[in-house]
Amino acid sequence: MSKIYVIGIGPGAYDQMTGKAIRAMNESDAIIGYTVYVDLVKEYFPGKEFMTTPMKKEVDRCVLAFEEAKKGKTVSMICSGDAGVYGMAGLMYEVGVNYPETELEIIPGVTAATGGAAVLGAPLIHDFCLISLSDLLTPWEKIEARLLAAAQADFVVCLYNPSSKKRHDYLQKACDLMMKYKSPDTICGTVSNIARDGQEAHVMTLKELRDTQVDMFTTVFIGNSQTKEINNKMVTPRGYRNV
Repeated sequence: MSKIYVIGIGPGAYDQMTGKAIRAMNESDAIIGYTVYVDLVKEYFPGKEFMTTPMKKEVDRCVLAFEEAKKGKTVSMICSGDAGVYGMAGLMYEVGVNYPETELEIIPGVTAATGGAAVLGAPLIHDFCLISLSDLLTPWEKIEARLLAAAQADFVVCLYNPSSKKRHDYLQKACDLMMKYKSPDTICGTVSNIARDGQEAHVMTLKELRDTQVDMFTTVFIGNSQTKEINNKMVTPRGYRNV
């Protein structure tokens, strides 16, 4: 049976990958992924065959991986962060229905939520949720409903894909929705270029976050009612009892 590893490479730096991810790529004949992610790992795995597809060609990328595996190659399909969090793992299983002779193994990685949380301090210590503001695959009406529900339930909320050229005001919209249930003084944070050159982190209130400029390389953290700022770090207590 042929083998494909579906690997989360974290932010992309070698020391941010798991040992298991590194071993799998070393064992692979071919490494396949989105062009930007392949460029991040090329220098660490010389001698491998690298194949890429551009953004919005995810299905083609999956088919390419299975077709290469059919040739007898061991293949690594790589994603940034974690392959099972807004990554390629689910689609690989869906496409893999047509390739029953190929075994899939999912190898987790550091996703932006946990990577960014480590930079900010400890924002995700209590219950939290992840919501992507990209409406490319999810209607905005559904995203809006999720934001309102998370705010009403007092979750810490981590936002992926908070802005783009076409969605420049989506974070502003999200903050306005959150403030229907969360205080404008709720502690929030942003981290851009997590574990990469140019990394920046900022702690602020929800009201200040509303007017903050972000991009697709920024991860946004919105605290719950207990989240506090300690020495310019964002900290959510483990429980709701006062300490």
